[in-house]
Amino acid sequence: MKSFLLPAFVALSLSSPAMAGLVPCGGSFASFTKAMKAEAVARGHDKATLDRFFASARQDSATLKADRSQGIFQRPFVDFSRRLISADRMNRGKSNLQKFDSVFDRMETEYGVSRGVLTAFWAFETDYGAFQGDFNTLNSLMTLSHDCRRPELFQPQVFAALELFEKGDFNPATSTGAWAGEIGMVQMLPGDIIEAGVDGNGDGKVDLRRTPADALLSGANMLKQLGWRAGEPWLQEVTVPSDLNWSQTGLSHKKSVADWVALGVTPRQGAFADAGLEASIILPQGRKGPAFIAYPNFKVYFEWNQSFVYVMTAAYFATRLEGAPVYNVGTLDPALSGQQMKALQTKLQKHGHDVGKVDGILGAKTRAAVQAEQARLGLPADAWPTAALLNAL
Repeated sequence: MKSFLLPAFVALSLSSPAMAGLVPCGGSFASFTKAMKAEAVARGHDKATLDRFFASARQDSATLKADRSQGIFQRPFVDFSRRLISADRMNRGKSNLQKFDSVFDRMETEYGVSRGVLTAFWAFETDYGAFQGDFNTLNSLMTLSHDCRRPELFQPQVFAALELFEKGDFNPATSTGAWAGEIGMVQMLPGDIIEAGVDGNGDGKVDLRRTPADALLSGANMLKQLGWRAGEPWLQEVTVPSDLNWSQTGLSHKKSVADWVALGVTPRQGAFADAGLEASIILPQGRKGPAFIAYPNFKVYFEWNQSFVYVMTAAYFATRLEGAPVYNVGTLDPALSGQQMKALQTKLQKHGHDVGKVDGILGAKTRAAVQAEQARLGLPADAWPTAALLNAL
């Protein structure tokens, strides 16, 4: 599963400004490794320890291939969520909720993170621990640190792995995980493990690969440190009126729950949370598809993973695990193909919008640009790209 999911890039150690001592990327990998060792010496690490740590480091072409292969995120929400949320995954999730009930009780008490949230991550990241990745972690981190796309994200993780090695908690030759360097059942980067790792079973170790209590509590601690608000909801399906001002939907537009109620938004099941909470209405496939209200905790999901469709699906699955019904799919307008999306992104760029990379993926920047152009052209501004918008541009 993890092989086609975006990495949880935002380690707690990276939430502050970029670390000093960034080693120049590119060039000879051997020279780069030598420079990384020199930087580690400058940081006070023992040279003999560094020789052992870096001895097996190799550049990994499979890591680079995985980093560039993110086509799964071109799928729209309904397709993507149906692919990830199988009956088997749902049933095993419910079984694990019962099996580890005491762990989840502790998680909710100590960290304020609802049990469905971590269970959903556990499912999507490693299929409940079954597939944790077979990439050599040090090789992946060194490869991505040497690559010039995002060295500022990965070089600190090499030094974090070094710190784990010095504590006896990391083997550079044999430690494996996801292609982006994440380790264990909920896929945490070395820096995250240092900052948020929890010894859940009291054996004196933080073992995220083999101990569910360690993995789940560590993940919850990380979410708490990233800003999760204890005891508050994150996502809820809603029914929206047909005359809603669509330009006010989307993550960049917030109103109080009470204000949304006054506009005719109603919960599809149960009741809304605190009427004073700020929230956004999200239409992942436009006004004719499923509709959700996103509470403040929803934004924390983007600290775990930066893909909109992944975040929506993980947040929705968490609600399903806690009893929410299958969403009302509605009558969807057809999705654009990957090539059509790239053409649309190119046109949006020509109209002055920042959509990031032209990759055929409907991410947050592209959604905002789509909504702005829909409003300008007099189309329903629900942020869902259609053939009509593409033609109008």
